Amino acid sequence: MESNEIAKTSDITLRVGLNAEQVPVKIEWGASDRNNGQMEECKAMAVALFDKEHRDTLRIDLWTKEMQVVEMDRFVYQILRSLGQTYLRATQNKDLAEDLAKFAHYFGEQTEIIPKQS
Repeated sequence: MESNEIAKTSDITLRVGLNAEQVPVKIEWGASDRNNGQMEECKAMAVALFDKEHRDTLRIDLWTKEMQVVEMDRFVYQILRSLGQTYLRATQNKDLAEDLAKFAHYFGEQTEIIPKQS
């Protein structure tokens, strides 16, 4: 039987460097139990949190100026694929998870992240 007792915690840190126009120019992240908490640089981030009290989703989507469109296409494609897998694990709803996977595949083909099937 699963326990709700906390056995371990991990702190996740996000650091965003903005230029004078408030545009992200550097994004870093780290976790206290990964790589000794050392910060690592990335070009984009998409964070979604479900608010327990208000039952609403809070989102933070940021990318640096150096993120290219083809990289954003790949980033969104990978998010869509993983979202379908997450949904399946959480709900066991295979039909909707498969529909989401089909859309992710379509998105991948349309953005040429994956080759189109004949």
